[in-house]
Amino acid sequence: MRRRTFLLELISVGAVPPLLGGCAQRPVRSSAAPLETVDLGERLFLISGGGGNVTVFHSDEGVLLVDGGSRERSVDVLRLIRQRTGASRIHTLFNTHWHWDQTGSNLTLGPAGTRIIAHENTSLWLSTEVDCKWQHRIYPRLPSEALPNQTFYTGGSLSFGGETIDYGYLPQAHTDGDIYVRFRKANVLAAGCVVSVGSYPILDYCTNGWIGGMADATQTLIGLIDRDTRVIPGEGAPQSLPDVQAEHAMLTAVKLNLSKLLAEGLSAQEMLEAGATRDFDARWGDPSLFIANAYPGLVWRAGQLGVHIV
Repeated sequence: MRRRTFLLELISVGAVPPLLGGCAQRPVRSSAAPLETVDLGERLFLISGGGGNVTVFHSDEGVLLVDGGSRERSVDVLRLIRQRTGASRIHTLFNTHWHWDQTGSNLTLGPAGTRIIAHENTSLWLSTEVDCKWQHRIYPRLPSEALPNQTFYTGGSLSFGGETIDYGYLPQAHTDGDIYVRFRKANVLAAGCVVSVGSYPILDYCTNGWIGGMADATQTLIGLIDRDTRVIPGEGAPQSLPDVQAEHAMLTAVKLNLSKLLAEGLSAQEMLEAGATRDFDARWGDPSLFIANAYPGLVWRAGQLGVHIV
């Protein structure tokens, strides 16, 4: 594979509309679309339609959120939370990663004194301008008061409102700052955009997401859940253990297929034309963006994959 060919691939890869959602290959919903809620238990519910999914835990100790929706829908999301819980403030917010579909409420909650917990890499991306090439969009940095104010590198656990909440790092998967948040007693796990519903997952190579990390991340999630666990994706309906297992199987198989084609010198477009994802398209849909975004990560890790690029 010639170096010039690779550079041209990186320039042209991922030509998608700028309003594409950050978790899945579908357009962002209109700001006028109604929000929807799904009860997850006595003190847990899910809000969808406001950007990424927002998981809400309400207790006597306060309200805790996993993700806060998009900037455009934050006012609506927070209003609905107040209506449902009666709480005037949010105690804690987890950012599962840096994308603006998930971090839109930071601008309101950070200055209000909410504890915002995220991986250190998420904080770093939010504190700088990000050139997201596959979206043809530049995301500005957040003001300092909207940044996560409690960061970690590997994981942790906290007791809150009678619930034990575990959280941990999922390295270089959808981004390089992905985390999961598990409500142990309720048996609910919020997985952010590592879990995709109805379309191939997004690999944000601009912030170090790649297919191998996604495969590893889904394997980690499988080890944390059982058949009764409700898994909350970044967007879409709650999932189950078989759904995560199916995504892991797809990622593992496609990673192998793409690695073999990379070794043969194929470009991303040629991988698509070769049918690298043929066995999975019926479930996961159009693979064009998935392969285009997988390609840079594979090239950058060619040595790790045992692939020699001339």
